[in-house]
Order: sequence, then structure tokens, then C-alpha cells
Amino acid sequence: MGTAELNKTKKELVGWIQSLTDDSILSLLNSVKLSSEDKSADWWEELTETDRINILRGIKDYQQGESMESSEFWEGLNNG
Repeated sequence: MGTAELNKTKKELVGWIQSLTDDSILSLLNSVKLSSEDKSADWWEELTETDRINILRGIKDYQQGESMESSEFWEGLNNG
């Protein structure tokens, strides 16, 4: 990813994060942030049980071919 594209992505993510109202998503993002700051921490252990279940469900869905293109996801998120 080039510098310009990286900066554009960062701006889009900041805008998206600022618009979030779902505490569970914000908590998940905060866990990812904290784990990236502390390389010795196991990010999986920082997740809630619900987050772990959701991640494992997503992996299973993907393995079973039950997934969607990222563009479909973002379009649904923006329209929802």
C-alpha cells in the first residue's frame, strides 16, 4: 500500500471510528490497539468471550464458503 493510499485509509478509518456507537465494536478495536502497543500481550486473551465466539464463527463461515466481498460488507454497513 502506497503512502497516499495508506493516508486515505487512515482518514476513512478515523471517520468510521468517530461515527461508531456500538460499545462492543469500540471495545474490540481498543483491544486490538492495546495488543499492538504491547507486543508481549496475547491479543486473543484480551478479547471478551463474545468477541472470541464471533471471530471463530466468522472463520467457520469463511471455511464453509459463507462469506461476502468486502465491498458488499462496507456497502451494507454504510446503508444500515
